[in-house]
Formats: sequence, C-alpha cells, structure tokens
Amino acid sequence: MGASENAERVVRELCDALEKLDAEAMRPLFTDDVVYHNMPMDPAVGIDATVAFIENFFGMCQSMVVETLHLAVKDNVVVTERVDTLTIGQIAVALPVMGTFEIRDGKISAWRDYFDMAQITKALSRDA
Repeated sequence: MGASENAERVVRELCDALEKLDAEAMRPLFTDDVVYHNMPMDPAVGIDATVAFIENFFGMCQSMVVETLHLAVKDNVVVTERVDTLTIGQIAVALPVMGTFEIRDGKISAWRDYFDMAQITKALSRDA
C-alpha cells in the first residue's frame, strides 16, 4: 500500500471512529506528538491532550454522524469536506467542516478542522 492509500485509509478510519463517540478507541490513530486544532479554538498538542479534548467534546453529544462529501489525497496529506451532524440534547446540528490531516508512519500527526462555531451556538440558543 502506497503513502496516499495508507493516508486515506487512516482518515477514513478516523471518520468512522468519530461516530462511535469513543475517544480512547481513536488513540491508536494518532502519533504521540499529534496536534489537533479546531480552528475556532486553541489547539490540543500531544496525544493525551487530543484524546482528552475529543472525549470532552463527545461528552456533549448524544450522537454524531459524519458524511464525507469529498476526500482528496496527495502523498501524506488528506483533505476532507464533511458534514458532521451532531446531536446535542434534543438539537441536531448539521455542521459543514473542512478537515486537513497530515499522516506520518501510518498515524495522524496533525488534524485541522475548519468550521463556523456560530452555527453550533445559534442552533443551541434556539433551544434555550
């Protein structure tokens, strides 16, 4: 399996794992020095901080569905265009997300998601 095929496989595994809401099960997909950055927030640096951040995020969600609309791979970089539908309480929010993943030695070493946080806060404020 070439670098591009391996990089795509790892990212598809991550997207599938997101729907299980089990951050600890995602740990094997990351390098020890992974940097996970949801662009509206500060980055999580290192595997423990990344898993803790994801676990905290999952704690808010009743469910998550990841629909990958497009996926492009060049060497060890994968770019996704997704719709992540989060159910938080009784509210389902369909969140458009662009994600960039860098793969090193078969694991994700960098993950950057770009989205509009206002879409989440606006949807949740309608319930208040």
